[in-house]
Amino acid sequence: MVQSSVLGFPRMGVLRDLKKANEAYWADKISQEALLAEGKRLRLAHWKIQKDAGVDIIPSNDFAYYDHVLDHIQLFNAVPERYTSQKLSPLDEYFAMGRGHQKGGVDVPALEMVKWFDSNYHYVKPTLQDNQTFSLAQDPKPVREFLEAKEAGFQTRPVLVGPVSFLALGKADRGSSVDPITLLDKLVPVYVELLKQLKAAGAESVQIDEPVLVFDLRPEVKAAFKPAYEAIAAAGDAVPKVVVATYFGDIVHNFDVLPAFSGLAGLHVDLVRNPEQLEPVLKQLGPNQILSAGVVDGRNIWKNDFAKSLDILQTAVKALGPERVIVATSSSLLHTPHTLASEKKLPADVYEWFSFAVEKVKEVATLAKAVTEPEAVKAELEANAAAIKARTESKRTNDPAVKERQAQVTPEQHNRKAPFDTRYAEQKKHLSLPLFPTTTIGSFPQTSEIRVQRNKFTKGEISAEEYERFIEKEIELAVKIQDELDLDVYVHGEPERNDMVQYFGERLNGYVFTTHAWVQSYGSRCVRPPIIVGDISRPAPMTVKESKYAASISKKPMKGMLTGPVTCLRWSFPRVDVHQSVQCQQLALALRDEVVDLEKNGIFVIQVDEPALREGLPLRKGEERDAYLKWAVDSFKLATAGVENSTQIHSHFCYSEFQDFFHAIAALDADVLSIENSKSDAKLLKVFVDEEYPRHIGPGVYDIHSPRVPNLDEFKQRIEEMLAYLKPEQLWINPDCGLKTRKWDEVKGALSHMVEAAKYFREKYANKA
Repeated sequence: MVQSSVLGFPRMGVLRDLKKANEAYWADKISQEALLAEGKRLRLAHWKIQKDAGVDIIPSNDFAYYDHVLDHIQLFNAVPERYTSQKLSPLDEYFAMGRGHQKGGVDVPALEMVKWFDSNYHYVKPTLQDNQTFSLAQDPKPVREFLEAKEAGFQTRPVLVGPVSFLALGKADRGSSVDPITLLDKLVPVYVELLKQLKAAGAESVQIDEPVLVFDLRPEVKAAFKPAYEAIAAAGDAVPKVVVATYFGDIVHNFDVLPAFSGLAGLHVDLVRNPEQLEPVLKQLGPNQILSAGVVDGRNIWKNDFAKSLDILQTAVKALGPERVIVATSSSLLHTPHTLASEKKLPADVYEWFSFAVEKVKEVATLAKAVTEPEAVKAELEANAAAIKARTESKRTNDPAVKERQAQVTPEQHNRKAPFDTRYAEQKKHLSLPLFPTTTIGSFPQTSEIRVQRNKFTKGEISAEEYERFIEKEIELAVKIQDELDLDVYVHGEPERNDMVQYFGERLNGYVFTTHAWVQSYGSRCVRPPIIVGDISRPAPMTVKESKYAASISKKPMKGMLTGPVTCLRWSFPRVDVHQSVQCQQLALALRDEVVDLEKNGIFVIQVDEPALREGLPLRKGEERDAYLKWAVDSFKLATAGVENSTQIHSHFCYSEFQDFFHAIAALDADVLSIENSKSDAKLLKVFVDEEYPRHIGPGVYDIHSPRVPNLDEFKQRIEEMLAYLKPEQLWINPDCGLKTRKWDEVKGALSHMVEAAKYFREKYANKA
């Protein structure tokens, strides 16, 4: 009999319950006991959803209050001393690593947080020491949650981040030089001890995630799999059966690693992202090993095409037999919204096209039955086929005018009118900016009052005129605060925007929107990605009114704020029937019109954010990556090249590791790049020196994901570090990212220190001149 499996379930709950509980705890509105009780309630509810759907193998330890990798940092006592020395409770220590801690006499910044592979989820990076040791935490979380499930009547399969991936995704702490993978011998015995405790608790099998197998691995990392998994296999019946899970790519290029898994129960592969790896993987499995076939998409919201999935599954069953095949999600469902049942306002004709986490769980169970008992699920198969056919034939998907405009795009439309030196000479004269100009990345705090007024407007409780006047007052406040802080380039604060992608999607043809389809991005931060269902176009200006008003009351240059075409694509749920390059070019043309309109209305600094550019980068080097960079860069340039030389184009990126594709960053031809950098080593900026990058750069000087306010000396130190790699005339001073999740007192405190530090260096270098 073919079994069904889910690799992980979303944590937040139907109505972002975990987000609300976490934030209430951080605000001292609920107790630690209340937060832990809410976590338990959610876990029990999620296990029940999966059991009721008929899933055979249900995950545990997929729940995390902040991040699953952070869970493992604490699980293995790999917590840096700067946190352990504070003598916080385990829960507060955990949150301090995730978001920083600045109260009760304790002042520690957060650990670095980076994107989880090519998703929009962020994980906390293991940060390791030269003298690093590992040990198993008392009352280990995977054991505790397995027993919690067992007591409630759920037999689960615990999920662990594998030892090789945990180390390979980590880094040496500042002041240390250790290569994390060299710590494997110290870490593996702790894994074995944990597995033994899970077996003693009654766990029959364990899912160990080794997603780094989809990367091009360093020889040292490849070599680590053999000793790690031979040690686990050597424990024999003292540990549960182990299924190694990979996802987000194929593993064919790492087949030489698979003998390390010969003593294990089986292997999971992502057959949504790379279905072509099925045949070679089948040939690599041992005589008794199982294949966990990831055919239900854990990363998108489209209904599974049962006919296509069954073709794949039948191939696997024919080769292995039904007892050795498990139907599974391609990855954890962490990256999908909770349930489609919450959506009451989706157009009726598209509602049946979608499947969220609860529905995907049912799809997994249905497919498992359909492989060997198709008559038992005949009605489900017929309904699925009808929904797939309806989407294929829908008139929503095609707009001839959009296709005609795309056909008329010329190479010249991708290029600015003059090279950077000429442009900058005109911009310098036009904008009158000082050395070390200060600015922010765009958004200011989205206060509860803003959310209340937006909700009232959405519900029709206040008029459009009343809401517009409220937004103008918020813009006036943002300008007044920037006047007081003495920033050099202002932003309007984006009070009218619900989300940096959703806001634009709501003003473009080709999108549909949800009301409760929230997805975790990091910690308690959730996003509600819009869904691209058809060809994209801009029926009217989207941001001009607010930016024009802000400029009219500002005594400094006002920066227009747009989300770039690649990020609009990546942070939406994209179509699967049209290549992403086509969708991206459509977005670029819509944004090109907006950029030109902003300039016509007196906005001469325009930031087009592309924080998702690196996220979209294919995980391996080669033709796919080269092709992606070509169309991604072309899309950005198409969106931004329609302005005059005197208009300054900025872009923002949520990372600073450019080494692998710096040529593409340079090819964007943005006048100013701002990058998330505050928790990265300033040495990463060396690439700008090595490549003789001629344009301007704003590496983030403080972490906006944390409520902590850095002191003045920290800002000065960070800028000094940057000046070891960048020329003074190149350097802009700005935060890491937008400030919408912060409170005004945090923003004012941090920005006042930032501006003071910039003025210090401005005076210092003016004296040198």
